Amino acid sequence: MENSKISYKDAGVDIDAGNEFVENIKPFVKSTFDKNVIGGIGSFAGAYELPTGFKEPVMLAATDGVGTKLKLAIDAQKFDTVGIDLVAMCVNDLICNFGTPSFFLDYYATAELKTDEATDVVKGIAEGCRESECALIGGETAEMPGMYAKGDFDLAGFAVGIAEKSEMDRVSKVKIGDILVALPSSGVHSNGFSLARKIFFEKLNMSLEDDFEGKKLEDTLLEPTRIYVKTFKKLKDKINALAHITGGGIVENTPRMFGKDLNALIHKDKIQVLPVFKFMAEHVEESEMFRTFNMGVGMVLAVSPENVDAVLDGCDGYVIGEMQKGEGAVTLV
Repeated sequence: MENSKISYKDAGVDIDAGNEFVENIKPFVKSTFDKNVIGGIGSFAGAYELPTGFKEPVMLAATDGVGTKLKLAIDAQKFDTVGIDLVAMCVNDLICNFGTPSFFLDYYATAELKTDEATDVVKGIAEGCRESECALIGGETAEMPGMYAKGDFDLAGFAVGIAEKSEMDRVSKVKIGDILVALPSSGVHSNGFSLARKIFFEKLNMSLEDDFEGKKLEDTLLEPTRIYVKTFKKLKDKINALAHITGGGIVENTPRMFGKDLNALIHKDKIQVLPVFKFMAEHVEESEMFRTFNMGVGMVLAVSPENVDAVLDGCDGYVIGEMQKGEGAVTLV
């Protein structure tokens, strides 16, 4: 009997494909570098010099994925936007603690490394980093046949930023009478896709190719999460607090930015609900919609009354409510 040898490639892992992928992504990664990045690509760890100008710098970190939105991207064979989502979900959290994003790392795990697909994903991550003005200084690609089904992959992201210690406590800044300003979302963002997929593809038997409001349904659902970093940097001196509207929706995320003695009164008729949410609301209870989706609001800002005009002039936000005495909750009226 012939004594045949088995290679790593025979086991489903292609080292050469991994090397080709690294070469493919180098220009996209380098396009995110700023003056604080030390070294290049390919070391064992990414290095980033601490920015100057802080009296008491505090490092902040946030991590996230994009959930079952990935399943839609795989079904649609559209891979160039989920990387933007990945960055957005992390950096939008950082700014809620008044952290300025500094650098980002990604983790990409797949059953089989397809270099074209993976390159498109990293292109999106690099685009998100440029929009966030943070550097993509490292990442990990794992090819794990047997762990993931054929064609599947998963993403995780890690953002690190710097905050001034004295600016981090935002809860104490929010007072009775503060005005709540909504920053519009770009779409479903990256939460609630298990419910969205059940509505569109199981209950209604729709196709990714179907028309929705003048474009393909897949393009509506895969619209990348909006990144609010530049808006935050522009307006931070006039904002008391921010809440990133992710899983749990407006109802559960808004209270994270104020104390237990306050309530956020939000007027539902003032929310500019996007068509995709109006459509899904025909099949889901209103309370469930508001606890699952952003409903068209990607970020809620608490603003002192004297700063509202300046904030509204500096962004595309609009007023949806105000802070009142209460017990640490949101009241939708």
